[in-house]
Amino acid sequence: MSMLWYRHSLFKDMQIERKPDWLKIKLEGGEHYSEIKQLVEKHRLHTICSSGKCPNMGKCWSMGTATFMILGDICTRSCKFCATTTGKPLPPDNNEPQKVAQSIQLMKLKHCVITSVDRDDLPDKGAAHWAATVHAIRQENPDIIIELLIPDYEGAILQTVLEAQPDIVAHNLETVARLTPAVRSKATYSNSLNVLKQIARTGFIAKTGIMVGLGETREEVVQLLQEVIAAGCTMITIGQYLQPTKTNISVAEYVHPDTFEFYKQTANALGYKSVESAPLVRSSYMAERSFLGAMIESQKIKR
Repeated sequence: MSMLWYRHSLFKDMQIERKPDWLKIKLEGGEHYSEIKQLVEKHRLHTICSSGKCPNMGKCWSMGTATFMILGDICTRSCKFCATTTGKPLPPDNNEPQKVAQSIQLMKLKHCVITSVDRDDLPDKGAAHWAATVHAIRQENPDIIIELLIPDYEGAILQTVLEAQPDIVAHNLETVARLTPAVRSKATYSNSLNVLKQIARTGFIAKTGIMVGLGETREEVVQLLQEVIAAGCTMITIGQYLQPTKTNISVAEYVHPDTFEFYKQTANALGYKSVESAPLVRSSYMAERSFLGAMIESQKIKR
């Protein structure tokens, strides 16, 4: 093998792996970002912004928004797309609900997003802790909009969370039905779709999110959009999957922005009240804007 051929081959591989221009991230900071970073560290809070290596962390934190991850930072599952540590979690921190509530108050948020690792080790999978967190947030911040991004809770466990009266309840499908077994470690597409049905049937605003670039086809995404809206879920986020570590599943394709626009137009035509579809969109991306947009659309429908 000649050195010239080797260098040419290596360059070609680098070209294939190189991210396109539309995925370049402008790192943002500033005084407000530093304040929030110090606040999170002071209260030892786990945010999905940092543990999930979200590309929008600098932008969101500089704007004074963040997604809080409760019940620790060790997950009982090992989904192939996620960078969160898998293992045996510590017992829940009984003071965490109050810590989160106080931090939200200090940050002066109008809209907060709460998520968690999977806690299959707990009898109720952490549902009571979720409910306690919502109650604590509401007590300290009576006018705040509370959005939850929950695991695949069903039945009585889901009801425990819903009885705390959040404003939006989200559960992510993550990917299309065909790819779910290869991407998620335990959750199934059908169960997740049923969770969304239960949320909507109970009268709550249901929201979901998916990643593209994992090897799905346009037709599969359109089918997913049809099934989700049929389930009563009217808010969706669609973003590019980005491999967080070398051990996670590889990116199959960097989806062009035009395709994201196609998905957005398709979802709007199907009747979604809120659609965020772009390469760097994540589950809680522009959460407050999405909620307000959904409310405006709801008013249009009522009229």
